Amino acid sequence: ILVPGEWMRQMCEPAWGDKVAAWPVGIDTESWKPEPDAAKEFDFLIYDKVRWEHDRYEADLIHPIRDELQKRGLSSAEIRYGFYKEEDFAQLLQRSKAMIFLCEHETQGIAYQQALACGVPILAWDRSGFWQDPEFYPQKVQFEPVSSVPYWDQRCGLTFKDFHCFPDQLTSFLERLTSGEFASRDYIFENLTLEISAKQYLQFVNQCLKCSGD
Repeated sequence: ILVPGEWMRQMCEPAWGDKVAAWPVGIDTESWKPEPDAAKEFDFLIYDKVRWEHDRYEADLIHPIRDELQKRGLSSAEIRYGFYKEEDFAQLLQRSKAMIFLCEHETQGIAYQQALACGVPILAWDRSGFWQDPEFYPQKVQFEPVSSVPYWDQRCGLTFKDFHCFPDQLTSFLERLTSGEFASRDYIFENLTLEISAKQYLQFVNQCLKCSGD
């Protein structure tokens, strides 16, 4: 059984044991790539994928982030999950220097990885804590910790736990962005290309065929 990421594999392991494995789909690095001549109109693209209690997080997280950016004279555009066309997202990535990613948790997180493939580093809200899906939590499943950026290293950007941590992390992020320390596309090429994903899938298939043959 394949699931998109490691924390989800760990969540399923008590029930499925070694029959479950983590496997992410690959990112098309030819479709999602930087356009060298694109004008960077926005300091940040705010990607809103808050799925539950949106009104609460609009007041406690999203609106304060907007205010903080405005206070510092940083320009931004916004996009909300479920309310945009993919081509609009792609165009906004080319026009943005960086992205603020807001989501309770991700099993893989294809959209943020598409941003990384475009060379757009991310300041991500990574609240950790329990898996929040109301169809399961808290009555059926209580699992922690989860992550909003399950595929990630220091080349991709920085994270913050809540808005209280945001201003300091924003300062650190901007310093590293200005100095050119991020290399998000390199991370994708080393971990999440279509070729890497296909090879991993074939390995799982071969393992299954071997087990069935035994």
